[in-house]
Amino acid sequence: MNNWQTICDIQDIAPNIGVCALVNGRQIAVFNYQRTNTLYAISNYDPIGKAQVLSRGIIGCFDGEPCVASPLYKQHFNLQTGQCIEKPECTIKTYPVRLIDGAIQIQVSEAVAA
Repeated sequence: MNNWQTICDIQDIAPNIGVCALVNGRQIAVFNYQRTNTLYAISNYDPIGKAQVLSRGIIGCFDGEPCVASPLYKQHFNLQTGQCIEKPECTIKTYPVRLIDGAIQIQVSEAVAA
């Protein structure tokens, strides 16, 4: 299944702030990056800190690439690729995200078994 799911309205996410949404059993961090007027959706799980915290990270640019700094150990994850800048062997999942008539939608292709 490749269904798009509405998460919230664009007005519900302040610029440069992340929120967490539960989609098909996954915690997904969604960011409204004002600098490029772009939405990003990544896994909320920080594989280094081993916690669901990335939606609370600080977003910005690192070497010209949009990223989020984990609130735990401050590693930077590229919002487009999911790759950790300091530890390239660590990556997180990224998700397609779109804006339709003011609604933020995320695509998660498969369900997670409970």
